[in-house]
Amino acid sequence: MSKVSELDLAIKDLRSAAATINDVANSLAEMFSNPAPEEPVTPEAPKVSFETVRAILADKSRNGFTAQIRALLEKYGASKLSQLDPAHYQAVLAEVEVLGDGN
Repeated sequence: MSKVSELDLAIKDLRSAAATINDVANSLAEMFSNPAPEEPVTPEAPKVSFETVRAILADKSRNGFTAQIRALLEKYGASKLSQLDPAHYQAVLAEVEVLGDGN
């Protein structure tokens, strides 16, 4: 292969590489100039343990709200605390919290 042919091949390779680099640069510029809006992150509610629920319900029961607590457990499909679905712990605590308010 002559020197001119080698030089011509090298020039073609350089142009091809430049075109590829340009395409990548354009793709990156497009990707980062119009970023997708981020969805707001909602913090997960803290997990409530069985022991915490039991302690709060026991305290309310000692304060005279045993019947209301039983009714509340039944509302969530349980006849006793150990049968209560942990998914309902937070809701039960929210309702128990207001027992006695206004008395």
